Amino acid sequence: MKLKKLSSIVVACALLMTGCSGTATQENKNAGTDQSTSTAYPITITHAFGETVIEEEPENVATIAWGNHDVPLALGVVPAGVSKGNYGELDENGLLPWTAEKYKELGVENPVVYDDVDGLDYEAISDSNPDVILAAYSGLTQEEYDLLSEIAPVVAYPEGAWQTGWRDQITMNATAIGKKDEGDALVKELETLIKEKTANYSDLEGKKAAFCYFNPSDLGSFYIYLPTDPRAAYLTDLGLEFPESITKLAEGSDSFAVQLSAENIDVLKDVDIIVCYGDDELVKAMQSDSLLGTVDAIKNGSVAAIVDGSVLSASCTPSALSIPATIDEYLERIGEAASKVK
Repeated sequence: MKLKKLSSIVVACALLMTGCSGTATQENKNAGTDQSTSTAYPITITHAFGETVIEEEPENVATIAWGNHDVPLALGVVPAGVSKGNYGELDENGLLPWTAEKYKELGVENPVVYDDVDGLDYEAISDSNPDVILAAYSGLTQEEYDLLSEIAPVVAYPEGAWQTGWRDQITMNATAIGKKDEGDALVKELETLIKEKTANYSDLEGKKAAFCYFNPSDLGSFYIYLPTDPRAAYLTDLGLEFPESITKLAEGSDSFAVQLSAENIDVLKDVDIIVCYGDDELVKAMQSDSLLGTVDAIKNGSVAAIVDGSVLSASCTPSALSIPATIDEYLERIGEAASKVK
């Protein structure tokens, strides 16, 4: 089997992954510090680069990369600065709809947004005077972590780059800002919401699913997101399961995705439903392909194609705010694919 293990940087570019940054205005200085907390400091948080000690309750909270900002916002804390979005339908500030809506709900018209799509803007991050930098879901390198740590304590991902599930993202980031109990409550609240919503889609229960990426202009290879990827893991929250083939692919891998040649499309033979970025034209092209078209899920049209770059496609990588914003539409799309399983 031709299998290529991808570095986080390569996959980040190839699969439209995320990373972001910004600048600070006085409006946001000390914003969001309405933190009544019983947390005892100092706090020590263990992550992939070691330990981060937060000596006292942070007043200014900066976040970088994808989704981390949604945690303090969901808990009523306005960040001193956040990363600009690099995927999906963004507003004039470079924010996704659910993030922008929460800022407005909290009374902030001009959020500080780091323009760090092409690399971290250390100067802008420093200018926002953070007491802590949240990056529980990110692709930080050791060098980036070290440089950021000269500005403020950094909360990095627990193990692998871009492999922090939404629960850990909430728990780690909430703990860092002295809101562990509130973070735990938020996790339970979202779990309850998911349980209520999926109750209307009992036909998803137990079906085998894979989250993939197919390039419409070149179907000669494709990507499979592994169980440690938040997109793939989110499918299990919705009642779906990983097929044995994908579980085996993940063994020994330190990446969140693998690239396979179309010649190895048999790896998806035990998949009932495929979720991918794309549209009906992509599905038709896959069905017409001499290799991809041999897979039952593709042949039957049991493909939940999410329009690339849409609001829904951005929410496939779940965050504290995106889950409640789009779960109904997401379940409807996957439910349609499930109805075609034979």
